[in-house]
Amino acid sequence: MSPRAWVVCCLILSAIGWWYSPVSPRPLHFPEPANGASVDCPMPPRVVDGAEPLQTSVPATLRPFQLEPGAVTPLAGFSIDGRVLSRRDYRMGREAEFSPTDLAIGWGRMREDTVLSQLDITQEVRFLTYRYFGKPPIPVDEMQRSVGNLHIIPADAEVARALKRVRKDQRVRVDGWLVRVETDEGMRWDSSMSRTDSGKGACELVYACSIQAY
Repeated sequence: MSPRAWVVCCLILSAIGWWYSPVSPRPLHFPEPANGASVDCPMPPRVVDGAEPLQTSVPATLRPFQLEPGAVTPLAGFSIDGRVLSRRDYRMGREAEFSPTDLAIGWGRMREDTVLSQLDITQEVRFLTYRYFGKPPIPVDEMQRSVGNLHIIPADAEVARALKRVRKDQRVRVDGWLVRVETDEGMRWDSSMSRTDSGKGACELVYACSIQAY
């Protein structure tokens, strides 16, 4: 391949990367309510600043509801205040019709520079991985229970805009509901209900009523 062709390929790849990055002007995405459906997103009880994520029961008034991609069933209230360790945007796959972005969020000592500087944190295909070299900076079980990979379903355009602005290393607060989503084609996607699990099914699927980044 000629030098000119290499340059053209690099420019094309750079343009594609920019378009799918959080700073691109592409249209905001959030799953709109299905025709005739009335969808509200009441705020759950909020976690105290700096505390571990708060999970609460679902009030009887909050019923399953229908979005265009499928049905959503609230499982628990969820409120988290932590540090953004990584973000990953998705445009392909059935899951992306609900959740366009994953946020990896740490709390406790997983917010500290001295700990994070010794970790390599990545997100791929809806999974979060963190690696260390040599001795772990804190006990592995503490790392496991101090980080979450949140599949975010924005409740409306305002939340989608807030999600788009979130950057790595910011402090972020997410308030909403852990949910299950189901489609007519048989897809079922369940949120984790524990902060101490790991592996497949350990991520939080969050219908986000509010996102605030600082």
